[in-house]
Amino acid sequence: MDAEIGIFGGSGFYTFGPESGPARTITLDTPFGPPSAPVTITEVGGRRVAFLPRHGNNHEFAPAAVPARANLWAMRMLGVRQVIGPCAAGSLSPDLHPGDFLALDQLVDRTWGRPDTYYDAGDAHHVAFADPYCAVLAAHAVAASERVGVRMHPSGTVVVIQGPRFSTRAESRWYRQQGFDVINMTQYPEAYLARELGMHYTGIALVTDYDTGVEDVPGVEPVTQAEVFASFDANIDRVRALLTELVPALPDEPDGCACASAVGPLHAYDDHSLGTP
Repeated sequence: MDAEIGIFGGSGFYTFGPESGPARTITLDTPFGPPSAPVTITEVGGRRVAFLPRHGNNHEFAPAAVPARANLWAMRMLGVRQVIGPCAAGSLSPDLHPGDFLALDQLVDRTWGRPDTYYDAGDAHHVAFADPYCAVLAAHAVAASERVGVRMHPSGTVVVIQGPRFSTRAESRWYRQQGFDVINMTQYPEAYLARELGMHYTGIALVTDYDTGVEDVPGVEPVTQAEVFASFDANIDRVRALLTELVPALPDEPDGCACASAVGPLHAYDDHSLGTP
């Protein structure tokens, strides 16, 4: 086992790990092609961590082009059982402000055409996804946020859009009316593919903007790419501090969730010469 915990880096988050100390980079190939970038293996608080920037080292993959199947499979090849997925998100609520964190517990998929299953070959398997995120990992994330002093909302729903464009005002208004909390472009199929592999996955959203503006909040302008990147860059040290606190606190094997029970027969793509479990 090369790593036990996996972390995906989001927009503006391309490296993770101690500034000094042992770290190595592994270039992998999978049945779904190469992942977004080579994987960095490092140690954080005595735990072996695999870090992979989901958009690539230079943000070369647009949201719909992120090779999510390869990324999750690469984590599986390394032995990862728990995955943390930080991501940038736009607020759809006046109670969620730029700089806030949100431990996601539900998602709504509004994407299309993305390869989103490992069960498109071999035996059919239908996976329960009523609760998309691991509640055990989320609870640890909330506790870690309290210890490092960042504002973390303990639950919320993300609506995942296709991108790369941002929403129209009408779309954003509709999402708010549905009661969704934040909007993002990459949580699906990443969270679902982790479930198909029986991994424990937690999505941690960093609010970077107010999408097209928030009703009843005057003077808030629609989001721009520059705003998202600037906000994430301004908060990257807080993201790293949260993860550095969270990783050592994670259990060896989360107990009390159904994440691992979803995995079915994956032999159509398995190749044990690659080191898959």
